[in-house]
Amino acid sequence: MSPIRFLFDYISPYAYVAWHGAMTLAERHGRPLVPEPILFAAVLDAHGQLGPAEIPAKRRYVFRDALRKAHAAGLPLSPPPAHPFNPLTALRITHALDGAERQRAVTALFAATWGGGPGVDRPEAVVEVLDAAGFDGRALVERAREPERKAALRASTSAAVGEGVFGVPTLLVDGELFWGCDSLPHLDAFLAGRDPVPADLDARWRDLPVGAVRPGSARR
Repeated sequence: MSPIRFLFDYISPYAYVAWHGAMTLAERHGRPLVPEPILFAAVLDAHGQLGPAEIPAKRRYVFRDALRKAHAAGLPLSPPPAHPFNPLTALRITHALDGAERQRAVTALFAATWGGGPGVDRPEAVVEVLDAAGFDGRALVERAREPERKAALRASTSAAVGEGVFGVPTLLVDGELFWGCDSLPHLDAFLAGRDPVPADLDARWRDLPVGAVRPGSARR
């Protein structure tokens, strides 16, 4: 069976919540789960969007909403030391790992960010987190500085934008895209063969005329 691809950035609390739900869904449906780190800031730039944390009213709401969703999922959620923060080291390290090791690192780094840990914006904190998870943290931080790792993250982000990804978390499976932790029940229905979306929906909507254009909306 084709895998469930989980595209994410540690900067998103919703990605943290969705990661745990995605693991449960993948196991239930017998699908491999492949975490793919991408840089959310670059995705926003590609689509000309502001991030939730860049809109003060939305920033306040997101933290409250994410806490409610985490609570419903039985997960602890605490804000990181700063937000937004620079996730590049953690994302590049994730790219340097494969298979079960990558999954284990993703779980540890998400917990360090949103589960009351030291965050992942400082290399020293990342070393500490990875060492505690059974990795050689110092060696992985050094790998994150290699040009190949930087190029890999840029390439995966560009490829994601090319596939229509506009936010995180995004789950891709069998040609279908699901965005946000709220979409997990819909993904569950899709994998079970109960998706209500008709196959010709895009064709029906493709030529739907635009009835109004909001001034200043061209950048969105």
